[in-house]
Amino acid sequence: MVRQIIAEATDCDFKVALETKKPKSWLKSVSAFANGIGGILIFGVADNKEIVGLENIKGDAEKISRLIKERITPLPQFVLTPIMEQEKNLLVLSVAAGRTTPYYYKADGITEAYIRIGNETVVTPDYILNELILKGTNRSFDALVSDISKEEYSFTLLEATYRERTGIQFAAKDYVSFGLADKNGLLTNAGKLLADQHIVFNSRIFCTRWNGTEKGSIFDDALDDKEYEGNLIYLLQSGCDFVRNNSKVRFVKEARYRIDKPDYAERAVTEAIVNALIHRDYIVLGSEIHIDMYDDRIEIQSPGGMFEGMPIQECDIEAIGSVRRNPVIADLFHRMKYMERRGSGLKKILSETEKLPGYTPGLRPEFFSTSSDFRVILKNVNFNLHTCTVQDRAQDERIVNLLEFCSEARTRQEMQEFIGITSREHFRKIILKPLLEAGKIKMTLPNKPNSKNQKYIKA
Repeated sequence: MVRQIIAEATDCDFKVALETKKPKSWLKSVSAFANGIGGILIFGVADNKEIVGLENIKGDAEKISRLIKERITPLPQFVLTPIMEQEKNLLVLSVAAGRTTPYYYKADGITEAYIRIGNETVVTPDYILNELILKGTNRSFDALVSDISKEEYSFTLLEATYRERTGIQFAAKDYVSFGLADKNGLLTNAGKLLADQHIVFNSRIFCTRWNGTEKGSIFDDALDDKEYEGNLIYLLQSGCDFVRNNSKVRFVKEARYRIDKPDYAERAVTEAIVNALIHRDYIVLGSEIHIDMYDDRIEIQSPGGMFEGMPIQECDIEAIGSVRRNPVIADLFHRMKYMERRGSGLKKILSETEKLPGYTPGLRPEFFSTSSDFRVILKNVNFNLHTCTVQDRAQDERIVNLLEFCSEARTRQEMQEFIGITSREHFRKIILKPLLEAGKIKMTLPNKPNSKNQKYIKA
């Protein structure tokens, strides 16, 4: 019976006996369960799951009920169930996920809310407490009205993008009807995030292309790095461009055609970045989205875990529902056809990646979340540690075009600009040096390799 209860529970704690002199030891778990996804407390079971039992089950049940009513505010929904295990009496306290968050422990001069992180119950950090307050009053961060007038800022990118993607003019009344401003002309947080100017400090993406499969020093091991800030549409476009510029599209020649083999599915990358922008927690001060590219994968990390429910790695992606942390922004991105309403973003990442030539089950995208962040990992379907050679790089479509460009002698700067790589060191390591070593290009001044007049021409 106990094993079945544990298996079916969203979260679980054990108490060998009912502590009445220091009830905070278990009441903080009640607070955490109500502030999260619910959970159960089993009284009469030790931490090692040894069945100990309770001597006065009726009296303990009355005390548990009284202490919750006296010391947890607002009162959460809970059910007490007596059970028999190994001929010993136990009490199962089931606490439902609350709707009027946050739920506080209030006694002994203390007023604290708790949450679960892993198997531990901890005091709620300020930024999560703020989010619980919004959730408990049926409000969202992006819908909150600020004291900033819409007339003080411009929205050129928003209006142009909306027209381009929908074919409809963005009318003045749409700012109010879409939730970007109120009737008095004051911007909501959603409106601030879509202004041309950088108003919300946390609206940033840090992008890095690392040399290898692990992080290192940003000065020595970053082949390319960019920081973008401001309008969410600009961040989406910039993040996608960064990934595209640091990815390859190889191809395989067949008898009458060729098969393009991109490292990543472009739609999957777009979905992952949209997911990060839409569902991230903008309350966390000093936070930003990170896009880290390695030889074998991309990791896209955003502040804020799952808005409701258990960690994403414990969920069935095919059955997961859609609960949006920022519904105003999500609705606008849906109108601009960047995303769908029915919460299919993660499924789209999986399905688009599965379409790639060379895909295997081992290359399935991965999703992870904690209470403070969400991470998507896209794997490079062309990465193979043992067979990644200069010949592979020469089959990059961009390299083929670059070699044609070098039918005339070109400077390094001209070659870099043509292929779209901004980092000189990245271009030298990944493109220039391998092509020279493979004999695909040659120097016009081979005896003066470091000459400022050096050019390169197709061999």
